[in-house]
Amino acid sequence: MTNYSLHNEINTDRAWQQLYTRLEQDGLLTASHKRTVRFPSAHLRWAAAILVLCIGVATFTILNKQDAAVDTLMSLQNEKGAVTLVATLEDGSIVYLADDTRLDYPEYFQSDKREVSLRGQALFDVTSRHEHPFVIETELALIEVIGTAFDVQSTDRIPFELSVQRGEVKVALKQNGQTLHVKNGETARLVLGSLKLEPTTDPVHFSHYTERIRFKGEKLTNILRVINNRGGNLSLQTTPVLENREITVTFADNDTPESIAELICTAFHLKCNKQANDILLISEP
Repeated sequence: MTNYSLHNEINTDRAWQQLYTRLEQDGLLTASHKRTVRFPSAHLRWAAAILVLCIGVATFTILNKQDAAVDTLMSLQNEKGAVTLVATLEDGSIVYLADDTRLDYPEYFQSDKREVSLRGQALFDVTSRHEHPFVIETELALIEVIGTAFDVQSTDRIPFELSVQRGEVKVALKQNGQTLHVKNGETARLVLGSLKLEPTTDPVHFSHYTERIRFKGEKLTNILRVINNRGGNLSLQTTPVLENREITVTFADNDTPESIAELICTAFHLKCNKQANDILLISEP
């Protein structure tokens, strides 16, 4: 066994002198302190050094905790004329952004409410968390949900419109405080400064979001989850080693699970094997 020893001895006199000089430069010593200060004994010098070290460590810890508590605001922008951009938020909620749409959101949700802001048109599939409602702010309204699927439009052409595919959503106008609860199969529209509730008449209202979908730097496990949500006889899965691999890829709504798995494997040099229970497993070669 190799033994290690400390060869550099700490010079306490020099360390104390440096501390004194630092205090003087920072203006923390008055004139009387300068006249009366004396270098303490070795024991006191060591105690002072330890105290300064402890203060430094405590300050560093506090600053780190403060930095961690500050939300990092992220922005997701889909360009005009682009296909639907799909992203999975930190809480597992899936957002389908139509073209010319921007979503601002925190990297991590840390408050009682999961809050985002939207400019444009998007379909939300929100993960249910009863103790942490999901709140979307648009230019004209606030939308609060617990767990549901719905789409929102807040554009120059359509100031505000919301249709619920699954569950229930509460909408409140900022200007006058009018509140509506919109349920499955219903649409709320802004008409002459007021929200109007009516049935959703377009049978394919939500399908245009998935005609062509694009993932940009998205984790493979999130991509497969979105594909599996479309239904079908086969389920796409991957191994823990590949779950967090980030991929940029585009699919059409007529792409089958088999063709999607083949595309991913070909593009990223992976392999796919059919498992029991109709599972296609994507793994390393």
